[in-house]
Amino acid sequence: MVDAVYKGYIMENIKNSECKCFQEKEFTSSYRWQHWLRVLAIVVLVATGFYLADPFITPASHATPTGFLQDYIRAFHLFFGFLLTAVVLFKSYIFLFVKDSSGERKSLRDALSPTVWLKQIGYYLFITKHPKLRGTYNPLQFVAYVGFYLMVFGIILTGFMLYVQVYHGGLAALLYSPMMKLTVMVGGLSVVRQIHHLLTWGIILFVTVHVYMAIFNAIYGKEGSMDAIFSGLKWHSKHE
Repeated sequence: MVDAVYKGYIMENIKNSECKCFQEKEFTSSYRWQHWLRVLAIVVLVATGFYLADPFITPASHATPTGFLQDYIRAFHLFFGFLLTAVVLFKSYIFLFVKDSSGERKSLRDALSPTVWLKQIGYYLFITKHPKLRGTYNPLQFVAYVGFYLMVFGIILTGFMLYVQVYHGGLAALLYSPMMKLTVMVGGLSVVRQIHHLLTWGIILFVTVHVYMAIFNAIYGKEGSMDAIFSGLKWHSKHE
């Protein structure tokens, strides 16, 4: 078994040598760290959010008031909610201003090109080759990520609107007035909760499709696109 794996590794290296492939830096370490922190935050927030929306666990009764399960779940939800907020703000900063993220910003030019769109759709339909991109993401990826971040900003905003309803000191006191005005503008607290839940399902759908497409590109594209989020490096052939 080990010999077979080793032989496969050697053959892959020979293949890369024959096709004159090289590795290029795709994602910085700061990008990769914020990505995995965002993944952790989303997983915990979805799990705790579903419980807070519909508590399905009944703590064991006790003579003393110690079974504060709802408070513990809410505390985890708040902590990872603040973590998601910090990570998303950090990602927004590096996308807009950091030089190493110029490839991500160049993806906007590909997203505005009808030719690249047609070639990219043809690639997913196994009709054409992958188009040559100026930026890091293809048009479908870029549009999907823009939609994802709009949903994340929406869920953060509605999260703060719900937050100030329960807590009234510190940060909540500073945010209380603007969040209450927004709550009234959207139609009340029940509407805010509905929007929060709908955005949650939107993010779940995005993550499902995102994981599928990442695996698809890693297998079909054979460029190590799945590995890049771990190592930061992606394979390219020299003729590109």
